Amino acid sequence: MACRLADSSFLLKGPQQKRIHGHRFVSLYPTGTSLLKWEALPQHKPKTQKYVIPLRKGKIVKAVASPITPPLPSDSAERRQELCENYGFRQIGESLPDNITLKNIIDTLPKSVFEIDNMKAWKSVLISTTSYALGLFMIAKSPWYLLPLAWAWTGTAVTGFFVIGHDCAHKSFSKNKLLEDIVGTLAFLPLIYPYEPWRFKHDRHHAKTNMLNEDTAWHPVMKKHFDESPFFKKAIVFGYGPIRPIMSISHWLIWHFNLSKFRSNEIGRVKISLACVFAFMAIGWPLIVYKVGIVGWIKFWLMPWLGYHFWMSTFTMVHHTAPHIPFKSSEEWNPAQAQLSGTVHCDYPRWIEILCHDINVHIPHHVSSKIPSYNLRMAHKALQENWGKYMNEASWNWRLMKTILTVCHVYNEERNYISFEEVAPEISEPIRFLRRVMPDYA
Repeated sequence: MACRLADSSFLLKGPQQKRIHGHRFVSLYPTGTSLLKWEALPQHKPKTQKYVIPLRKGKIVKAVASPITPPLPSDSAERRQELCENYGFRQIGESLPDNITLKNIIDTLPKSVFEIDNMKAWKSVLISTTSYALGLFMIAKSPWYLLPLAWAWTGTAVTGFFVIGHDCAHKSFSKNKLLEDIVGTLAFLPLIYPYEPWRFKHDRHHAKTNMLNEDTAWHPVMKKHFDESPFFKKAIVFGYGPIRPIMSISHWLIWHFNLSKFRSNEIGRVKISLACVFAFMAIGWPLIVYKVGIVGWIKFWLMPWLGYHFWMSTFTMVHHTAPHIPFKSSEEWNPAQAQLSGTVHCDYPRWIEILCHDINVHIPHHVSSKIPSYNLRMAHKALQENWGKYMNEASWNWRLMKTILTVCHVYNEERNYISFEEVAPEISEPIRFLRRVMPDYA
């Protein structure tokens, strides 16, 4: 797999101290931050060699090793290339300097990327409506052995409804804010997703992207939570392993229906959204069962719904999860680094990108959520021209997914992630199974 690399040397934080045979050596490096911490990676440690020199009978002299020399820029490039190939990335960007702010990045975007175009907005609604209708027709007419293809298409098409509601929640669909709330609520109904609860939680995800405890999207498992009970351990291994591609179902259920998770000034709007969802379930589901039976409900609603959650889970994983992308405490967190360098651009087959309205072009969306989905590619091009060497990019591949599912598990301050296989090997057979059976193509 071809890799494009941004030239940069590794930066270490503060003085590094080594003690060899009782002697302390201090190497001072420039301070800074990096997505890849040199001390967390395999290092070329000098071998301590012993020389025996006969001076007098019974006495020897031992030579002491020299202090570790700092890594050269060429070492950094070689290591980045190795990581790029190992993880399934096209490019691993270099570290964004600490003095760069999010406003600096936004100011390089052309003003046109923020413009709302009603024609383009409603075109996206037309694309999702017609592709979803076509999917339902395919399900109705397909023989049983073609149903998986029909479900895959329909699940991808209904994901487009989510992206439309997503634009509405970010106030980038229409200048009419009441219309946005109505369209967003209706777009989420086939997914039985409550619009307002999701909007409130998603806004916090953007405000706290890759912040260790505050981000409301997925983040690494904390060791103390992992150790709470044997049952929890086994459940979380499966959740972050084999069933992770549909784990957004758990996120949907846990985060969006519990009123205690919302502020008092949000409760009113949350209740309206929940009422809409429950009304759809109370009216829509019985109508589907009445017309086509329970099997029809599974065929026409449940399977496309699972397909949507596959994409919801996959997009979320790929956008913010990689061994070299850190989650940081609120004290260390840097918004520019989190949004530009902590978000991944990933290319998919073009039909998926069309049906999902370019949600995969995700870096500009995190730089500014006010950019409509139909302007994301224009914004991405501007970011590449000005900040390209700091960006992480990939094309969807099996190695990328395998890395996420088998490596990115438990939080570790120095290494970002450690695998369940290292933390709890006795219950990590699901992870070992994935290593054996998942393809490793990049």
